[in-house]
Amino acid sequence: MASPPVPQRLTRRAEFLRVAAKGRKAPAPGLVLQALAREDAGPVRVGFTVTRKVGNAVVRNHARRRLRAAARQVLAERPLAGVDLVLIGREGTLRRPFADLLADIRRTLARTGAEAGAGAHA
Repeated sequence: MASPPVPQRLTRRAEFLRVAAKGRKAPAPGLVLQALAREDAGPVRVGFTVTRKVGNAVVRNHARRRLRAAARQVLAERPLAGVDLVLIGREGTLRRPFADLLADIRRTLARTGAEAGAGAHA
């Protein structure tokens, strides 16, 4: 049995803007998830962003690290393909217990329909 494809990173601003403009959005107490299905069956691509409203650079980086760790764990459980995801940190990202953050990601993935495409590509 082959291992799931390793998630890739969204790095360009244009990629983030495309997901924001055309994708589906699901808010949760710890984050906002934006998902956009792609035409290919390539590995999931994930981007992380935290605005300055959340705090200074140290706080934003801490929030991003928490989001990365949570996304890594959830995507290891439920491999996805053919979708771009953007996780947006909120003030609650830092205060929320890690188990609740994991639940937020799982719930928002289901709400945006990102998981629906996973079975067809896996």
